[in-house]
Amino acid sequence: MTLYAERERPDDLVQSVARALRVLEVVTRSPGLPVKAIARRSGLNLSTTYHLVRTLAYEGYVTRLKDGTYDVGEQVSNRFYEQLGSLGRGPDTREVLRHLAQTTGYSAYLGRISAGRVVVVDYAEAPGSPYLEDLERGLDVSAHATALGKALLLGIPRRDRHELVIDAGMRRFTARTTPDLTVLDAQLARLRPDAVVEEHGEFRDDITCAAALVPRRKGEPAWAVGLSIPGEVVPQKARRELSVVAGDLAGV
Repeated sequence: MTLYAERERPDDLVQSVARALRVLEVVTRSPGLPVKAIARRSGLNLSTTYHLVRTLAYEGYVTRLKDGTYDVGEQVSNRFYEQLGSLGRGPDTREVLRHLAQTTGYSAYLGRISAGRVVVVDYAEAPGSPYLEDLERGLDVSAHATALGKALLLGIPRRDRHELVIDAGMRRFTARTTPDLTVLDAQLARLRPDAVVEEHGEFRDDITCAAALVPRRKGEPAWAVGLSIPGEVVPQKARRELSVVAGDLAGV
């Protein structure tokens, strides 16, 4: 028996709200579905599903990708973290990030690719890192100029990587920023997916960042964890902790 069957159906059930939530649940469980598949899995007709998906996209709860499929929108993350705050606790990933920040003394970040963008999902601040306003939760992050972005690029096919970078543009943040896709490809070609990726002053002058791709099963989205470090050197301890935490997050 499902949870829905166990609940008592209210007399004043608003069908449109119930259907919209059903659509959102389907997209959350299986991001990257076209509307026809969402309709089939939701048990709704195609016309109704189109209207619901468009409304949810307008409100930011789902995002339409270039291939016409849909992913979870940033408003879902915003509501999720608001609820966590009201409960006074965070998910396991937050504890892992806090541990990484405390152990290394540097601010830690968790990022993923969503709707063709590299997005900061969560972070934990530490006194050893300067505040970086562009790495707030929910903000887009440059893929070509940050270690977090480069680590995530390692986790996707070369064709998808090119499309993401070209669409976002290769803005010069500093004199060290890599402005050429061929150069970026050459950098990534020298790295294994389990490598700790570094960038030195490419995103912000006098700031070094390091990141590691979180191991994943086939079909799962790409995630990466990173650190922001003042100066030019990534301490060996920070590199070791990044590798360990990336492995830990794979099991969260």
